[in-house]
Amino acid sequence: MNIDVLGTLNVRENGVSITPTAPKPRQVLALLALRADQVVSVASLTEELWGSTPPRSARTIMQTYVLQLRELIASARERGREPTGARRAPKAVLATLPGGYLLDSDGGASDVRDFEHLVAAGYRAMDAGDFQDAARKLRQALGLWTGPAFADVLPGEQLQMEIRRLEEIRLCALDQCIGAELRLGRHRDLLAELTLLINRHPTHEKLRSQYMLALYRSGRRGEALEAYQDLRATLVRELGLEPSAELQRIQRLILMEGADAPLGRPAAGRADRLVRSN
Repeated sequence: MNIDVLGTLNVRENGVSITPTAPKPRQVLALLALRADQVVSVASLTEELWGSTPPRSARTIMQTYVLQLRELIASARERGREPTGARRAPKAVLATLPGGYLLDSDGGASDVRDFEHLVAAGYRAMDAGDFQDAARKLRQALGLWTGPAFADVLPGEQLQMEIRRLEEIRLCALDQCIGAELRLGRHRDLLAELTLLINRHPTHEKLRSQYMLALYRSGRRGEALEAYQDLRATLVRELGLEPSAELQRIQRLILMEGADAPLGRPAAGRADRLVRSN
């Protein structure tokens, strides 16, 4: 089984899609696919579909959705190229277990699992000071996203929580990746991407500091200072807050602008001394 959720939902058994078109069965499959090879409780599925007000017939309706998914699995296995004797029964692929259901991926691919493994490897490389490997692994991880998670699923409470969790992991991986690439002196290459990101996340201070650094290192000191003032105005207007002490420090260093200031381009192979947390 191959599972993709970092974009549109696409679950394939034996090379054939088993993704239903009806919204509710689609929600059920989405949650099962995200937690493939784990038991998903009936309570979690019920909350996903109906929130805190499930109908009296919720369990019967749930069983109907599971039956529909098994029919799609059976059809996929008939249409696939796997030999008949090697085919698993639909009830083995989508198993009923005490308290819930389990979607057995049978060792297949999952873009979420691949994403999380690559992110963890990228963080280990960052901790070891290998910024080249960190940037490579984190870019590979981010490249698995083809759109917002579960882009074509109408999410309930459970999926909304998972979408927020995945987006936070993605955003953290992104700022770590940019930090690694800044340490490698790729400031000009990052400017277009950072411009889009700060427009998408106008109060994200880490991304803003990276944008300021990339501008400054590209010889665009005035624009770097404007980027700080734009953020400050947004924070004061929307949240009643001043920029963090770290961001204010970066602004002061840009204002200093001297040959000995710690904002200049990093030497080859040297870690940037300014944004150590990037």
